[in-house]
Amino acid sequence: MGRFPRWIERVLPVAMLVIAVVGAPVMILAPQGLPRLRSLERELTQVEDENAELTREIEALRGKVSRLRDDPTAVERIARDNLGLVRQTEVVFQFPNAR
Repeated sequence: MGRFPRWIERVLPVAMLVIAVVGAPVMILAPQGLPRLRSLERELTQVEDENAELTREIEALRGKVSRLRDDPTAVERIARDNLGLVRQTEVVFQFPNAR
């Protein structure tokens, strides 16, 4: 009972090698293996690109906020363009749209 039979000592290492040689490619090529890794890498790249774009947008908005706080002409420009406001001393002419 101290030792395995001789045939098990010879077959067991070969069987483990066969399982490893067959099992590794099966695990790598399975849907949860390498294809999933590639998909996650593409998704990570997309998310990083989106984060970079949002970071640029945030910086642009911070600059706009800073200009609105510090520059009275920027506030006036927004009041004129977006709200249609004019000064009391100005005269406004409206023309029909040319078709």
